[in-house]
Amino acid sequence: MHLFISLTLKSFFLFTPFFALAMFLAMTEDKSAAERRVLAHRVALATAVIAGILLFCGQHILILFGITVDAFRIGAGILLLLLAISLMNQKIIATTDGDDISVVPLAMPVIIGPAAGGAILVMSAELHGALRFVGLFALLTALFVIWLILLIGTWIERKLGKRGISILMRLTALILAALSAQMIMTGICGFMAQKG
Repeated sequence: MHLFISLTLKSFFLFTPFFALAMFLAMTEDKSAAERRVLAHRVALATAVIAGILLFCGQHILILFGITVDAFRIGAGILLLLLAISLMNQKIIATTDGDDISVVPLAMPVIIGPAAGGAILVMSAELHGALRFVGLFALLTALFVIWLILLIGTWIERKLGKRGISILMRLTALILAALSAQMIMTGICGFMAQKG
């Protein structure tokens, strides 16, 4: 149970929910409430599929490229730190090149960017057997909450305003910075232990 709660909270912040909300609102300004709901459903489904593929294929990808888990921890941790820094200074610039924005850019790279994808690959390598299904359930639970946030996004914006959402983005960035430091240090310690 502790593992599930821990993975769910980490996944929730890895998916940068309030940045995703800000992008979702900015990119759907000209859409009706019904169209926003349909788009939120599609974003959640696309993100769940991508996360599931990364979780169950991640370890094979690392083996294919001959990358150790500790090396990937360090790399993903650095990407996560860069994401945290960018969120602290993020300005929302929404552009739409096509009609369907649910998969690209909302599901990927807004919700599952390089940092979140890397973290899921690390999770894939760390979890074995039935624990991988605990990880999947944690990812899906986090995505369910993000789906709810997108569904009531207009209400959240009305209550908090753009500044309130921006503050939540920066709080998320602080947590991501701490997670990235933990990943980097764990990777370094694991690498040093192997060398020693």
